[in-house]
Amino acid sequence: MRLRNVKGSRETIAANERVIQDVAAHKGRWHELFGNDHPIFIEVGMGKGKFIVEMARQNPQNNYIGIEKYSSVLVRALEKMEAFEGNNLWFIRMDAEYICDAFEKDEVSGIYLNFSDPWPKDRHAKRRLTSVQFWNRYDQFLKPDGRVIFKTDNRPLFDFSLEQVEAAGWTLENYTFDLHHSEYVHGNIMTEYEERFVAKGNPICRLCAYRDKQGQICG
Repeated sequence: MRLRNVKGSRETIAANERVIQDVAAHKGRWHELFGNDHPIFIEVGMGKGKFIVEMARQNPQNNYIGIEKYSSVLVRALEKMEAFEGNNLWFIRMDAEYICDAFEKDEVSGIYLNFSDPWPKDRHAKRRLTSVQFWNRYDQFLKPDGRVIFKTDNRPLFDFSLEQVEAAGWTLENYTFDLHHSEYVHGNIMTEYEERFVAKGNPICRLCAYRDKQGQICG
């Protein structure tokens, strides 16, 4: 994916009070920042933020953290915050490779991965957010009954992801190769990419995975 540089994006992010600058200082203490003990959900690679902002708007009983590597993308999410009146959403600019530096054991209730970079070359497979390496990272801070929900229009990436769930010792709770013609579309919030792909008639793949057979069912 080729990104257009947005002039002044780093400065804008550094000055925005909703972007956490010292992530390590909040590890294990995110509830103090939110000011409550509500469940914390994160989106890794949130893009321009449509999904995570709408999730926070519709679910004030939950806390949300959007994580994005690129300043030029994150700054677009901050623009959406101008019309957001809640206090249950914060942002982090960081490479997902270091995500374990941000969260303590059992601190996160759920993880969303939406239209992640496919890293198509085999030598880059470990960089994919659904690789065994990342499932092992999620295992370090996701609650025992937590779920990871992944959506993509990239079928090769999705097939890879299905294999990696099993290889990492996780369990598929459910999956579909055509989200918008399945039972799992109920309550689905679309990202910018998803809206574009659906308009073209492209099927969207979705999976939900967990480690512990105890816990609630993914919706």
